[in-house]
Amino acid sequence: MVPRAAVPGALMVQIPRRLNHDDTAQEEGAETPMSAPGFAALPDPPYWAVIFSSRRRGQAEPADEPGYSLAAERMVELAAHQPGFLGIESSRDPDGFGISVSYWQSPEAVVAWRRQVDHAAIRDLGRERWYEHYELRVAAVERAYGWDDAAP
Repeated sequence: MVPRAAVPGALMVQIPRRLNHDDTAQEEGAETPMSAPGFAALPDPPYWAVIFSSRRRGQAEPADEPGYSLAAERMVELAAHQPGFLGIESSRDPDGFGISVSYWQSPEAVVAWRRQVDHAAIRDLGRERWYEHYELRVAAVERAYGWDDAAP
């Protein structure tokens, strides 16, 4: 487990590393598929999640929307080239509430992403133009599992 001081404000809860969905211990070396279209393909835990919840401003100016889309694409591109980046999942509802979760190998990778210069510039632009409110949470992922009704 990473010490709490590694990421200021992170809540650390120690959970056994390899559990099945029913909280029983998973057999060592057992495979757990964790990806499907639209989901990040991630390694076994532990890793870190940066959870960005946001609400867009009322009705964005139509001319501003392309700028938002380009900025969002650029953020993903920048993150993908950042050491320690594992993947991202993102969704936004028609009312403008969205959640993006980026996944990182370590708390150091999370901090480096926060300090990345181009990321900071786009973040400032988001505050200025596109977001009414946002909240960011950083969490250690100690357990992960999935289910798919199409699985054999």
